[in-house]
Amino acid sequence: MRQEEQQFTMAQLSAIGIVVSDMSKALAFYRLLGLEIPEPEAGEDHVEVELPNGVRLMWDTEALIKSFDPEWTRPTGSRIGLAFECASAAEVNALHAHAVASGYWSHKDPWDAFWGQRYVQLCDPDGTVVDLFAAL
Repeated sequence: MRQEEQQFTMAQLSAIGIVVSDMSKALAFYRLLGLEIPEPEAGEDHVEVELPNGVRLMWDTEALIKSFDPEWTRPTGSRIGLAFECASAAEVNALHAHAVASGYWSHKDPWDAFWGQRYVQLCDPDGTVVDLFAAL
């Protein structure tokens, strides 16, 4: 191997971050999906929870992001895809109905996808599309 060639080990996904405009509203949505998220201190700009697979899901306020990136602006459109697996198609339907009844909006109502899953797309309070699915 030539000196300028380097070998790197594969980077491992450790965390997924979501920028939010209102921390309490965002956390309420993700709690509704079943995540056990600790109640943050008043004014907390960063909250995270470790998922069963070891990956951390993190929420940061727009103010925190702007504190180290003053030129940051809120993107338009969805920039990240999150998909939560449910135990059954009935659970997908029930969780969708519960979310909508709780004031969240449906991006795409439940349907049977051609790839063999019951699928639905919800929006979190900042418009991030969040998928729920289960095998048919």
